[in-house]
Amino acid sequence: MTPNPARMDLNLLRVFDAVFEDQNLLRAGKRLHLSQSAISHALSRLREALQDELFVRTARGMEPTARALAMATPLREALRSIHDTLGVQAFDPATASRAFVLAANDYVTSVLLTRLSHRVNALAPSVDLVVRPSTRLDLAEQIDVGRIDIAVGIFADVPARLQSAPVWTQEDVLLMRKGHPLRRREASLADLADFPLLTVSLGGQEEGAVSGYIVERGLARQSDMFDRQALEDALAQIGRHPRYRVTVPHSLAVPELLLASEMIAIVPAPLAESFARRGDLHAKKLPYAVPGVTLRAIWHQRHAHDPAHLWLRSQLFELARR
Repeated sequence: MTPNPARMDLNLLRVFDAVFEDQNLLRAGKRLHLSQSAISHALSRLREALQDELFVRTARGMEPTARALAMATPLREALRSIHDTLGVQAFDPATASRAFVLAANDYVTSVLLTRLSHRVNALAPSVDLVVRPSTRLDLAEQIDVGRIDIAVGIFADVPARLQSAPVWTQEDVLLMRKGHPLRRREASLADLADFPLLTVSLGGQEEGAVSGYIVERGLARQSDMFDRQALEDALAQIGRHPRYRVTVPHSLAVPELLLASEMIAIVPAPLAESFARRGDLHAKKLPYAVPGVTLRAIWHQRHAHDPAHLWLRSQLFELARR
C-alpha cells in the first residue's frame, strides 16, 4: 500500500521526530506532553501508513530502521519550515508570564545568575527563574525532556542535539586568607605540596568521572572545579604530591574554611575575585602554567529559534561580556 501524504496526520510526524531524537518512548512522551501509550499508538498508526517498522526496541533504546534514518533529517527541516511559516508568537518580556529553568553550580549562580536575576526582574517582572544544580547526574536527560532550559558550566563534549555558546574563559588561581604565610611572597611548586589543599569537587570517580569529566548521554561535564591533572603533573616534576586536606561539593564553604586554617585553595579566577571583595581573602597566580577553560551555556536545539529562549540567552551573554 502506498502512503498518501495528503491524509497524513502531522502530529504523527512530530511523534516520529521526538522518538527519533530521544530513542525512548517515555522521554518522547514527556517532551510532547503525551502518555507512553499515546506515543505507542501514534507510532503504530505511522508504521501502518508507511509500511515500515521505523523503530526496533533494543537494549539501547528504540533503534531507527534504514527508512527512519532516511526520513529523519528532511522531516525535521519540513517541520521547522511549517513552524516558521505559521509564525511564532512574539515574546514581550514586559508582559510575559512564565518561568525559565536554569542549571548551574553555586559558583556560577553567585557570580553570574544573581545578576541575571536582577536584570530579568527589571525587564520582565512576571518572569521567574528556577535554578537547579548542574551537578545532578541526569543533567543531559533533564535538558532532553525539557525540564531544564539552559545549563551553564564547563563541558568537554556537547552532543549534536544540543547547542552551545561560550560565556567566558577562565583560569585557576590560588586563594588564601590574608594572614597566610604565602600572602607576601610568590608561591612555589613545593608550597603546593607543603600546604594542605582545599578543593571543590562536583562529582568524583565514584560517579564515573574520567579525566576530570562525567559523561552521560553524550554530554561531558566538569567533575572538579579546578584542573586536578595540571596540578598533579606540575608537582610530579619535583617528585611531590598534593595533599587534598578538605574536599567540598560546593564553593560557598570555601571562605570560612580558609579563614580558620593554613589551607590554600585552587578556584576559578572569577570566583576568587568575588571572594576577595570580602576583604579577608587574597588571590594570586599559580606557580605553573594553567590552561584556560571555557564556561559554556548549552540548550536543546529545539529552542534555537524560540523567541523567549533567544531573549533569555541574549541577557545572559550580555551580562557575561560585562
